[in-house]
Amino acid sequence: MYLFTLVALAALPGGYGLMLRDNVGRLPALGWNSWNAYHCDVDEGKIMSAAHQVVKLGLKDVGYEYINIDDCWSVKSGRNSTTKQIIPDPYKFPRGISGTASQIHALGLKIGIYSSAGTGTCAGYPASLGYEKIDAATWAAWGIDYLKYDNCGVPWDWSDQYAACMPEFSGGPFPNGTCPNLSNPAPKGYDWSQSNSTKRYGIMRDALLAQNRTIQYALCNWGLAGVDSWGNGTGSSWRSTGDIDQNWGRTVEILNLNSFALNSVDFWGHNDADMLEVGNGQLTDTESRSHFAFWAAMKSPLIIGTDLSVLKKSLVDLLKNKYLLAFNQDDVFGKPATPYKWGTNPDWTFNATNPAEYWSGRSKAGTLVLAFNSLGTNATREIKWSEVPELKGGDRWMVTDIWNGSSLGCVKGGIKETVQSHDTIGYMVGEQCGKGFMRLFNRPN
Repeated sequence: MYLFTLVALAALPGGYGLMLRDNVGRLPALGWNSWNAYHCDVDEGKIMSAAHQVVKLGLKDVGYEYINIDDCWSVKSGRNSTTKQIIPDPYKFPRGISGTASQIHALGLKIGIYSSAGTGTCAGYPASLGYEKIDAATWAAWGIDYLKYDNCGVPWDWSDQYAACMPEFSGGPFPNGTCPNLSNPAPKGYDWSQSNSTKRYGIMRDALLAQNRTIQYALCNWGLAGVDSWGNGTGSSWRSTGDIDQNWGRTVEILNLNSFALNSVDFWGHNDADMLEVGNGQLTDTESRSHFAFWAAMKSPLIIGTDLSVLKKSLVDLLKNKYLLAFNQDDVFGKPATPYKWGTNPDWTFNATNPAEYWSGRSKAGTLVLAFNSLGTNATREIKWSEVPELKGGDRWMVTDIWNGSSLGCVKGGIKETVQSHDTIGYMVGEQCGKGFMRLFNRPN
């Protein structure tokens, strides 16, 4: 019997949301992944160290639960000649993946694994195209709880008939996010659910469905093949872009790309902006703050990708920010925060260095409002209640600063602040207040 059910969700343009039992996948996944920290240098010791740190640092207590092994976990030379199963590298995982899974489960956490919808992974290890049933059954037997499924090693006969506009892969320039130089574009109105990409990812979905174990399914096809129109009927999340990198330029480029691809996000389906780089590379503390704030606000899965044993306390505290986690994991409002004003540029401008700067979104605690300084120097940012879609009709609201938890009391008109370069100010706006207000609450009854 299938453990997943396809259910019509009117809010999702794709028409369907993939629902797993026990509400797995209803909200964005929270966890840790090995790739950004270690790439192919992965083994049981590093995985278990991360798992123990998730518990020790209190990350488990605030909801982080998946410990995900990325690429390079298997023997590279091939599959078991008899069973056709992928073979865990005995030097990296001497107790097998099942042994690692048992240890992670004993900590009250869940374990994820990696493969690709092709003949080889991105690092050249055995992948799952043509072996979906075997691999899904193997992972279920090992105790796997999550699958990240990449898009490398695709043979020519599984290529898509047409190309979709993806303004980083499609051959620029990209005037305001369009792809005028796209070769072999799909005809107008083409149904991407009929593409080979959809079929490749659908085969693994069906193989996972057939297992007597709930395995959350995370698609990683880099935003190609119109995935935002079919991803929510195939997996719990789908990558919206190519890979993130450990620098500010790539982080803000993904924020810009993702700001135009949020309409399909709701309960049971999440647009994955890629793993977090908090604690990595060239990101400053203020840049890390903006990075985490917007990934949480867009309701992307929040998958930590750093060596937790050396992560400084201020960044651990950032990853545990109760206001942003509560918004990301809200069980009443499933839609993400979205831009309401671009700021530096005219509204709806596609710009990889100066994306939308003013965002808002509803939650059961009120309205989350963010204002971002994309410039290279300090600049003034002004939030006007009259411009925030969720706050129109009220001029005075109770306000809490999401960074320090302090109450600003009853604030009239809005907030104007000098914001450091690449930093973000954020507020949770609660109930209406002030003289003569009619006790109108900015929250559900």
